[in-house]
Amino acid sequence: MAQIGNWNYPTTVKFGAGRISELAAHCTALGMKAPLIVTDNGLVNLPMIVNAVAALKAVGLNASVFSNVRPNPIGANVDEGVACFKAGKHDGVIAFGGGSALDVGKVIAFMSGQTRPLWDFEDIGDWFSRADVNGIAPIIAVPTTSGTGSEVGRAGVITDESNHTKKIIFHPKIMPSITLCDPELTIGLPPHITAATGMDALSHSLEAYCAPGFHPQADGIAIEGIRLVKENLEAATREGTNISARANMMAAALMGATAFQKGLGGMHAMAHPIGAVFDAHHGLINAVVMPYVLKFNREAIEVRIARLADYLGIEGGFDGFLAWILEIRASLGIKHSLAEIGVDIAKIDELAAMAVVDPSAGGNPIALTIENITPLFRDAILGEL
Repeated sequence: MAQIGNWNYPTTVKFGAGRISELAAHCTALGMKAPLIVTDNGLVNLPMIVNAVAALKAVGLNASVFSNVRPNPIGANVDEGVACFKAGKHDGVIAFGGGSALDVGKVIAFMSGQTRPLWDFEDIGDWFSRADVNGIAPIIAVPTTSGTGSEVGRAGVITDESNHTKKIIFHPKIMPSITLCDPELTIGLPPHITAATGMDALSHSLEAYCAPGFHPQADGIAIEGIRLVKENLEAATREGTNISARANMMAAALMGATAFQKGLGGMHAMAHPIGAVFDAHHGLINAVVMPYVLKFNREAIEVRIARLADYLGIEGGFDGFLAWILEIRASLGIKHSLAEIGVDIAKIDELAAMAVVDPSAGGNPIALTIENITPLFRDAILGEL
């Protein structure tokens, strides 16, 4: 069966191999005449970006590119992008790339018409209501990795360098109007990035499924997203040109981000400060901490995980599922401890203090406190499961 469809949940999704050819038509449909492509320095000179710019210009669209986006983007990246947007008299954003480029592109489109500073729109209470809705430029998202799911998200994660804190900039209108998912764009992704981003997609669905609260729709999307990862991530990593595996992982990524509207948890509460302090890859951090957080939450999630294991065909309930997590991590070459990816135990108190106030912490099945997350960090840093 062909993996192609037109979806409207959570937004309009144009999914299928080769659909990047529709980019110009989607710009026109949204009224863009001068789109700004926001990408990163690793992609800006690759054929996918060069060809996209050429295709847009061929139909008379005044497209240009902004690419000063860090792997863990900072507020200065957004500020510079907004200045570029205004200087070029752009009227829309094409956020094109991995999670960082997507986040920055969305936030540039959001901030292009605001008068308040960026941090006034952090995801706290109803701060999003401060925004001028009419000042938000239209957004098209074009993911080139299968992990963050930012292409279907209503927020961007940006680091405040003044205090090395990752902050979530939120507004419902940050959701891209059109998401163009072409798995052919992920063909050149290196194996280690395919693995890390794929584990990020897994962490989103898994934490959403385990988060407390009644949201059966999110739960259903999450467990199917987890199945797609289980059956496709290793193939996508080892057989980089396997378009079916690539397509299924791209679907799993946007499913994870759709599901985590229910909530996230300890994995992300730990990953955000680690990423901000050590500039480590977000998906890789989630992959490393995943079994430690699962074990920490066992008492609250054991029945749910056993039900999930049954669906996935994994024997042994919670223990069987945890064993599978360890197996897939090892198979993909993911390190077992945070120390192995450069996390210094000397920073443990700082990381713990940041984690308990991270917005993701509230979704953890067991309430996170300094007293219980500090030993959790210690175990994950030392590799003691």
